[in-house]
Amino acid sequence: MVKFAHMADVHLGSWRQQEMQDLNFESFKLAVKTCIDEKVDFILIAGDLFDSPYPPIEILKQTFAEFRKIKESGIPCFIIGGSHDYSVAGKTFLEVLEKTGFCKNVANFVEENDKIILKPTVHENIVFYGYPGKKTGLDVKDLRRIKLEEIQGSFFRILMLHTTIDKAKGDLPIEAVSENDLPLVDYYALGHLHIDFQYKNFVYPGPVFPNNFAELEELKHGRFYIVNTNDSQKMKRIELKIKEIEPIIFTAENSGNTEKIITELGKRNLNDKVVLLRVKGEVENFKVSDIDFKKIQDFSKERNAYFMLKNTHNLKTKSPDIDVEVEESEDIEGETIKVFSKQNNSGLNLMIPELMKSLSIEKQIGETSETFSRRILDESKKILKF
Repeated sequence: MVKFAHMADVHLGSWRQQEMQDLNFESFKLAVKTCIDEKVDFILIAGDLFDSPYPPIEILKQTFAEFRKIKESGIPCFIIGGSHDYSVAGKTFLEVLEKTGFCKNVANFVEENDKIILKPTVHENIVFYGYPGKKTGLDVKDLRRIKLEEIQGSFFRILMLHTTIDKAKGDLPIEAVSENDLPLVDYYALGHLHIDFQYKNFVYPGPVFPNNFAELEELKHGRFYIVNTNDSQKMKRIELKIKEIEPIIFTAENSGNTEKIITELGKRNLNDKVVLLRVKGEVENFKVSDIDFKKIQDFSKERNAYFMLKNTHNLKTKSPDIDVEVEESEDIEGETIKVFSKQNNSGLNLMIPELMKSLSIEKQIGETSETFSRRILDESKKILKF
């Protein structure tokens, strides 16, 4: 009946290290090439194509080149915005992609009384509905009010959402929408949770590339699904193996850590691999600076490693009068927020990551200072629900 690709959470531009940002994009390129080689009927991207509403110009140029390949191959692409694509002003570069004819945003809806009516997008014998992800889980409340505008005829119906469903959230302390609150369709193309998850016809494909140190440890690489309704197997997971991952867990001691880590690295084949060095343990009278990470990094380069990431989140120092956790991970902002939240219990803590994100957006070329300031203020007000 139909064969399509379902991907989500591409997060182009998310990694701050250029080497990792390059891998993220290479993974997306491989996903595009696979879709073309597999001759899929269409591609779904269920939110967070970009890591921000206003990605850097270099990321945009590369992305447009890939979408041109998709269009020249005659494959339609259908998208929705995600929580990172979301902008209170409603203006993001997803709109530019759509206006160039490279894709179609199926998040088309109106509010009527207390309901949100999703309007259909029809392509041959398929009908798409969509609703975008929003920051701080605002989409969950909205999704409890959605209703589909039905059309006459026999169609395969797809609902694209960038949200959390209750069956998939596990122990995460976040708000989620129940499957029973959603209208019935043939396939739910989900994004937002970076997990490979299937429940009935609810599918999270996982990220196109892991988005942080912990995801690299767990997932190793990106992935997406090709769905073929004519095939008895139906779901085909596509593994996007760009580089091998070499995880190393080292328990720190009171002395000699640098040399011991280098010795451990020397036992491994690091050639063209991403090295994940996690240092943990509890030691006395210790500072992270006691470990010469530059020397370790240089050694990994000598062994032709592609790149090395370190994480010291589980490294603690202990003295007779004080027990303090040493925080120096790849996500230092995230770790700082965790510590602050433990010491200052408040519902506002959930908004801190999104506020930091909104305050770190860049001024666009040609954008006036007044417009830029207003854009930041509007984003912050939306997060704070003013």
